[in-house]
Amino acid sequence: MDSVFAWLTSLPPAALYVILGLVAAAENFFPPIPADVIVGFGSFLAARQNQSPVPTVIAVVVGNVGGALGMFALGRRFGADWIRRRLHVMGTGAEQRVRHWYNRYGLPALFLSRFLPAVRAVVPPLAGAIRVPAGGAIAAIAVASTIWYTTLALLAYRVGSRWEQISAVIKQFELTAAIVATVIVLTGVGIWWLRRLRRRA
Repeated sequence: MDSVFAWLTSLPPAALYVILGLVAAAENFFPPIPADVIVGFGSFLAARQNQSPVPTVIAVVVGNVGGALGMFALGRRFGADWIRRRLHVMGTGAEQRVRHWYNRYGLPALFLSRFLPAVRAVVPPLAGAIRVPAGGAIAAIAVASTIWYTTLALLAYRVGSRWEQISAVIKQFELTAAIVATVIVLTGVGIWWLRRLRRRA
């Protein structure tokens, strides 16, 4: 990663924003790409050079949403099995969880799933594969991505020019977001289960 950071530092601002957008888009196709770290580094550079973090946020959100829409289109065109075989994005367990959540809770489940590291890459192609209405799926994915990357970039920017602190902030943010999303999902499941018991009673 050090060599990557050194290369990014050497780029002019316009080229850096293009790279940040491409990395954020590629995360949808190749989940191991550390997009969150790259975004944090872009904000780190902006803080160190006394620049606004807004261009970083715009580049990353546009790139990530664009990549997600590409995966949504592929899922709609070829189906979940094709995506799993060709791109190795979806694991069976994550796919089943997202499919179950969507069948139970609809678009809010897709929105919350984008905050869970283990399943976030599954959401766009699976939404396309199971024929989620395009407008609703795109809105849920776009809003979730905007919240995620805007918060991440602003947190990294506010920390300032100490990269070690930024890395720790990114990890803490990812963990907190995953915990909050999981708690919301589990709360929804609990409410549904209690209502089901009451109907039976």
